Amino acid sequence: MTDVSLRRFRPDDAPWLGEQHSIHYARDEGFDDSFGRLVNDILADFIDHHDPVRERGWIACRGAQRLGSIFCVGQGPTTAKLRMFLLTPQARGRGLGKRMLTTCMAFARDAGYADMRLWTHESHRAACALYAASGWHLLESRPVHSFGVDLVEQSWRVDL
Repeated sequence: MTDVSLRRFRPDDAPWLGEQHSIHYARDEGFDDSFGRLVNDILADFIDHHDPVRERGWIACRGAQRLGSIFCVGQGPTTAKLRMFLLTPQARGRGLGKRMLTTCMAFARDAGYADMRLWTHESHRAACALYAASGWHLLESRPVHSFGVDLVEQSWRVDL
């Protein structure tokens, strides 16, 4: 997807991003409204409190059309956390996710983080395969009941 640019997240992207997470996760995973509220809380916190030197969000765009997002936030002095990695269905399967993940990891490395972590669900098979192919390692996998459904929650880590 050479016609797609990755630009910095702006506060006016938040309503779109919250809506996309709510729509796609409700449709694909059966998540309830609590997931959308969580995403909106994460976005509000990022807008109000992020460190612009060590934390960043990106929006993938084709012209004015938004196609996805990925965020790097601090989890500690040497650990970054990958958050809100999302691709709209029309953007999937074309290498854009790999490009976004590579960009996020390079930023984290350049910002001085030694490692990154993420939290996801086992049902996100394509994303988990991308993480594994990019050097991430599964740390923990456990059944949970979250967002109104039974899930298998996973924690992943990569050394930068």
